[in-house]
Amino acid sequence: MSSVENTAAVPVAQKPKRRRIASRYYLAVAGGVILLAWIFVAIAAPWIAPYAYDAVSVEARLMPPSAAHWFGTDALGRDVLSRVIWGARISLTAGLTVALVGALMGALIGAVAAYAGGLADELLMRLTDLMLSFLPIVLAMAIAAALGIGVVNTVIAMLIVWWPKYARLGRAMVLTQRSQEYVEAARVLGFGPGRILFRHISPNALGPLIVLMTLDVGNAIITFAGLSFLGLGVVPPTPEWGAMVAEGSTLIEQWWVATAPGFAIFSVVMAFNFLGDGVRDWLDPKSSER
Repeated sequence: MSSVENTAAVPVAQKPKRRRIASRYYLAVAGGVILLAWIFVAIAAPWIAPYAYDAVSVEARLMPPSAAHWFGTDALGRDVLSRVIWGARISLTAGLTVALVGALMGALIGAVAAYAGGLADELLMRLTDLMLSFLPIVLAMAIAAALGIGVVNTVIAMLIVWWPKYARLGRAMVLTQRSQEYVEAARVLGFGPGRILFRHISPNALGPLIVLMTLDVGNAIITFAGLSFLGLGVVPPTPEWGAMVAEGSTLIEQWWVATAPGFAIFSVVMAFNFLGDGVRDWLDPKSSER
């Protein structure tokens, strides 16, 4: 009789925990689903876009949303839905590239500075402080204007200003891990500094960097869209969400021209924020106790 009671009590005890987990991560799951949907849209753009993104039609200028053009048309008669679909390729790729490469660059610089110490640490951190003293968007605008208009040049300009925050965080994490006993044990075993840093310390310092990178993709997409809005991003007629918002910003009555790409930016950024919050809770060792 007691064994039956024990087996019956297990699901009852697990239900509150499962409910807590579901309530904590449902936004992260929703964000992941939205991101997967946008990734699918970006990959399948040649097949799901109803029109070519650069197909100009004078007769169809500034048509409101209808069965023929779900998101309406712009000032040149181009289908807004098709341009939003194709624009996902550039916006998502640029945001992910800047966040990932910037995180790798910054984490590597911060890790080397923390583990090497001395003059190397001082020089690298002073360079980091110098970069952090400028407003990122302003410095990125200046660099992008100097390099010239284009997606590659804009991404390079953003990378130049994107790595310092990761360098600071990477340095702090390596300094914390450097004093742990497993690092001393690795030194005693005769392992070199490179192996200790990349094989032992780095895996234990990745958690906060992954969280920051996940949350930062949305910022990268907004920054890239802002540069494109100012005319420093893509070269027309290449579709990009920020440039599309700029094209529709002067068309007050034709609200659909700017609304569709603006909503696309909003949905992707919110999805990355939801996913980043979920990753942060998942990697937090105290979250399972709540």
